[in-house]
Amino acid sequence: MSAAADFSADSGDGGAQVLRFTGDLSLARLGDLPSRLERYDGAVASVDLSQVERIDTIGAWVVHRFARERKAEVTGLSGDAQYLLDQVVAADQPVQMRPPSRSSFRRVLGEIGDATAHSARTALGLLDFMGATLIAFGAVIRHPKRFRFNATVQRFEVVGVSALGIIGLMSFLIGIVIAQQGAVQLRQFGAEAFTINLVGRITLRELGVLMTAIMVAGRSGSAFAAQLGTMQLTEEIDAMRTIGVSPMEALVLPRTIAAIVLMPLLGFYSSVIAIIGGGLLCWFALDIPPVAYVARIREVVPITDLFVGLIKAPVFGAIIAIAGCFQGMQVKGDAEQVGLKTTSAVVQAIFMVIVVDAFFAVFFEQIGWI
Repeated sequence: MSAAADFSADSGDGGAQVLRFTGDLSLARLGDLPSRLERYDGAVASVDLSQVERIDTIGAWVVHRFARERKAEVTGLSGDAQYLLDQVVAADQPVQMRPPSRSSFRRVLGEIGDATAHSARTALGLLDFMGATLIAFGAVIRHPKRFRFNATVQRFEVVGVSALGIIGLMSFLIGIVIAQQGAVQLRQFGAEAFTINLVGRITLRELGVLMTAIMVAGRSGSAFAAQLGTMQLTEEIDAMRTIGVSPMEALVLPRTIAAIVLMPLLGFYSSVIAIIGGGLLCWFALDIPPVAYVARIREVVPITDLFVGLIKAPVFGAIIAIAGCFQGMQVKGDAEQVGLKTTSAVVQAIFMVIVVDAFFAVFFEQIGWI
């Protein structure tokens, strides 16, 4: 067994006081060395550790603390022992218990800057992901056998068929609300008949597709993010890359195609159900029979309104699918990230859908589709 830790003082070259440590400077063999060092009141110019047999972190800390208090130089170590002492010295830094206080203006400005930088990084990542999706789509076109038909059909059911109930109910109620609110306002001018114009045009042109996109983003976009995020955590996506399967072709492309194909159908379905809901309210509240209601719809709603909705729908579907898949692929670390990225996917998709819808409104107004 190695000797217990000890020290002795003598005069070195030039008469300077040197404290020489001997034995084992480890936790098990320190004994009362720390207390004896505290009681030592002699002047010390340097600390010599050349005769130390072994030293651990606790021993290095005891030596460093003593040398720091006496402003003495530590010598005599080499190799791993010197590296250990250097690490202890580097770690001996004051700990700030509270962050420095900043003015409210600087704090808010910093948060705005961080949010802007994060938004810019997300936008660039989303553009990169969109490009990767287009590349995968081109690869599938060149090699049709790589197209995953069964996976795409399954996404058709998840995105479209399973959503018919909730989208139909939502659209029916929205149609009733639009008709009721429009009738209340138009009654003041004796123009209740124009409620039909309001219901027909706003549902086919705007609300049918827009509300469907919001519902699909909350329902399917979140599901895409959660599914891919969970696969990231369980390393299934890494395993797919290892065996030579492209995650973009196997996971992202079927979901994107399903959303693009089904959004026009769901948007048209939503518009028709909303018109039916508005027609029922006009029948019961305004005494407008269904035959007259349908005839009026055919007169006042131009075919361009239907085209506007059908053109916007696949773009909205692509945005929702790409945003959901992108956020799902960004999951790293722990299960909490799945929830955070799922929320980000829904918020990002809805925000971009509304922004793109505003651009479409300006564009169609410029080309005369109003």
